[in-house]
Amino acid sequence: MKAINTVRMGGVDILPLVEGGKGVSVSTGVSAGAWAAAGGAGTVSIVNADSYDENGQPVPQIYHGRTRRERHEELVDYAICGGITQARVAHEISGGKGRVHANILWEMGSAERVITGVLEGAPGLIHGLTCGAGMPYRLSEIAARFGVHYYPIVSSARAFNALWKRAYHKSADLLGGVVYEDPWRAGGHNGLSNTENPLKPEDPYPRVAALRKLMRGFGLDNTPIIMAGGVWWLEEWEDWIDNPELGPIVFQFGTRPLLTKESPIPEAWKQRLLTLKKGDVYLNRFSPTGFYSSAVNNSFLQELRERSERQVPFAMAAEEDLVVPYGIGARKREVFVKAEDLPRIQQWEQQGFTEALRTQDSTLIFVTPDRAREILADQADCMGCLSECQFSNWSQRGPKYSTGHKADPRSFCIQKTLQAVAHASGPDAAQVLDHNLMFGGTNAWRFATDPFYANGFVPTVQQLVDRIMTGR
Repeated sequence: MKAINTVRMGGVDILPLVEGGKGVSVSTGVSAGAWAAAGGAGTVSIVNADSYDENGQPVPQIYHGRTRRERHEELVDYAICGGITQARVAHEISGGKGRVHANILWEMGSAERVITGVLEGAPGLIHGLTCGAGMPYRLSEIAARFGVHYYPIVSSARAFNALWKRAYHKSADLLGGVVYEDPWRAGGHNGLSNTENPLKPEDPYPRVAALRKLMRGFGLDNTPIIMAGGVWWLEEWEDWIDNPELGPIVFQFGTRPLLTKESPIPEAWKQRLLTLKKGDVYLNRFSPTGFYSSAVNNSFLQELRERSERQVPFAMAAEEDLVVPYGIGARKREVFVKAEDLPRIQQWEQQGFTEALRTQDSTLIFVTPDRAREILADQADCMGCLSECQFSNWSQRGPKYSTGHKADPRSFCIQKTLQAVAHASGPDAAQVLDHNLMFGGTNAWRFATDPFYANGFVPTVQQLVDRIMTGR
């Protein structure tokens, strides 16, 4: 195994190891501070981070506003308060070592307001801004305003080219690194384009080599590229280290930090990670963001898949092959479906899926009455956690604050489910985890096969970093 040397990033020399940011109460100041103290770059997520009461317990994010816009303002306040809290915790634990970065989802509701509020409220405590899930053109402008380095997340050279030419060339001196997040292997939301096949992962090396070639054309020869997604043992990436074609390479670990003593995820989640098998992580497109995302294929995702499978086209008036009348809703309002779909609908109704919900694609999905009530209640309770939401049709842009499209019942309230899974506790925690969204990288199954975790061993962050530095 080659020696793993420090790299210049964010103005200091650190280990080439970055903790990947994971939103909604998962990448906390405790974990980030410990990672920085170990000599790398820790990452706090300011995507609806927790703040704490006088007893050190997370403050429940409960919304009282009567309208979505009122609840959205409450959400922004929660996010800024939580982000400041986590930045302070990370700074204290890091002891001035390494770097503390903040991760923000660009398509998060009022992302610019949140990151600005956190940087104003925690001056000097955050050394870098990491941002993806969209095209964060204004990231460099925000970073320049506060004098911090920035780390855009891209999944292709083409994406970085657009960001550089439109905005980043103006603040080249603060570009701390470029995160290449593999769209097939990383956990959470991924940047697969419409031209890329989600079922055919591409080798990351040529894609990163192309990114480096582009960056060299902009004079960014020594700006690190951070490889994110699918990184487990560094000995598997040995040909990337000190590779002149790739230049400075840093490795990001998003999934492995979930299973540490400092990780705040519920104990039931940690135990579930130790039992995953290859293929248990599922790349899907149910997210209300419209992005693909990678998560554990549990009952939650299975129900979403089945929901979409119970789907037929319809029309408000008879046309072409949509000629068979069918009544939906309490008033049995007449719509028209295909003749061959009517027996399928009748079979679903016999199975208890008696409620037909309309989608924005002129289709009907069939769910139980309880599920229909839950979907409609979640849509009504929307607090605008995304800049635009397919599930609720919320948009942060006025004057209507709507996407203009029908809310899509094939999706889900992402804020609700991520809060539930992050704070699951008590005897029913495992059941809560099974019925909510559990993000994870495609390599999460390796917890069960890596000898480092034998007999259920859960390391501290320092022990994990020490292990990674051996190549494993």
